[in-house]
Amino acid sequence: MIASLRGVVTHVGTASAVLDVNGVGMAVQATPQTLMSLRTGAEALLHTALIVREDSMTLFGFAEPGEREVFETLLGVSGVGPRIALAVLAVHTPEAVRIAASSGDDKAFSKVPGIGPKGARRIVLELADKLVPLGTDEAPAGVPAWNEQVLSAMTGLGWSEKDATAAVEATAAEHPDAAAAGNVAEILRLTLRRLGQDGARARSPQRAG
Repeated sequence: MIASLRGVVTHVGTASAVLDVNGVGMAVQATPQTLMSLRTGAEALLHTALIVREDSMTLFGFAEPGEREVFETLLGVSGVGPRIALAVLAVHTPEAVRIAASSGDDKAFSKVPGIGPKGARRIVLELADKLVPLGTDEAPAGVPAWNEQVLSAMTGLGWSEKDATAAVEATAAEHPDAAAAGNVAEILRLTLRRLGQDGARARSPQRAG
């Protein structure tokens, strides 16, 4: 098992990069986010997962170990191969994937190219107990710890910070018990459901009232 690579970046492409590790060029597939962090001629450390097939051996590289963990967990879902798992991480942050899985947000996975509605539902069903939100260590004074976690998930799913903030505040006002309990997955689920029921108003709060 090749768990990581440290070497000089000799090439960065649209879907892969090459690291010179002690004179050996190691090709790794990676997400756009990871590739953007690499600079040709600079040393880099990538956390890797080696996928072995009958006719190939492919390395997948990640800037953070959390990305690799989510990638490998996704591979445990029936019908999800390394290309689809990598595509999920190209669209969503690892934390957004965790929250979408734990809250049953199959629409988040439907946004990934190559994943249809049935596949998205299968992913949330199989990942529900395997991926849980990690959250953050701290929150600003006066702001509940869950607030930043939910906002991070919302922006990771494509909502603007302004619209996400308005939607989360409305959810907290409508469901004070959930807000008091601080259940991130439940608050996110309620917020996404609210947005689905009243998307136009949630996305354009400046026109409300």
